[in-house]
Amino acid sequence: MEILQIPMLRNPVMLIAFSGWNDGAEAASGAIEHLLSAWQESNDDVVPVLIAQVDSEDFYDYQVSRPQVRINESSQREITWPGTQIFGLSIPSMDRDLVIVTGVEPSMRWKSFSREILDIADDLEATLVITVGAMLSDSPHTRPIKIIATTASSSLGIKFDLQPSTYQGSTGIIGVLQDGCTKRGVDSLSLWASVPHYAPNAPSPKASLALIQAIEEYLEITIPLGDLPEQAEEWEVSVTQLASEDADVVEYVKSLEASKDAVELPEASGETIAKEFERYLRRHQED
Repeated sequence: MEILQIPMLRNPVMLIAFSGWNDGAEAASGAIEHLLSAWQESNDDVVPVLIAQVDSEDFYDYQVSRPQVRINESSQREITWPGTQIFGLSIPSMDRDLVIVTGVEPSMRWKSFSREILDIADDLEATLVITVGAMLSDSPHTRPIKIIATTASSSLGIKFDLQPSTYQGSTGIIGVLQDGCTKRGVDSLSLWASVPHYAPNAPSPKASLALIQAIEEYLEITIPLGDLPEQAEEWEVSVTQLASEDADVVEYVKSLEASKDAVELPEASGETIAKEFERYLRRHQED
């Protein structure tokens, strides 16, 4: 890893997402990309600072994650290599800063890769690691995107009423990083968006928005949303229009809606309403 600088950050939280297997409909990488630009047009005018970048030669199979050729502003051809970058965001209006890890899921040497990422988290004195992913599931696009949150940290489990993940099976680099956090005794959360499997076309701004709102809730911060809510609405309309062209898909969506409503409507409570109201108040006060 090439470390460019170690900035002074206040009580930083590291947020991690990768494109690839962990990133259904590019929802997770879309959420992280939004975080990198969210404050640039706000009163804070925060510009991400590149802290470090991973040498792609060490961790990527270029036949799996191929480099891209493009024409730059000087009309010259240049190659962009797959990799991982680590940014710092110092946000004056918040009492803690962010470390953003974004890139392509590595192809090999995951143990070494995870050690390097968590070593830089130690160097930056990150107090919490949040991994962000997205998966395809049986969920209707017309209902709120479900976010699954888990933690292996007993203190975070008590604070947020969360349980450790019970998933068993194949995993991605996100799962390896979570395991590394547990072994190091680092507090960590895992957030996953459930994206409708019949609407996998990327990007899915509605799922990205749901992940951003979950990050807001768990960190108790306000993130500028920009035009993400409008993009989410447009996405839902476009998926509805496409689905309406196939009668079987229409019936399938209706069955998913009925199943989801039957499960979730009885669970609607004052606590849910209170959380939405707290989010509204927090955003209103900071605006």
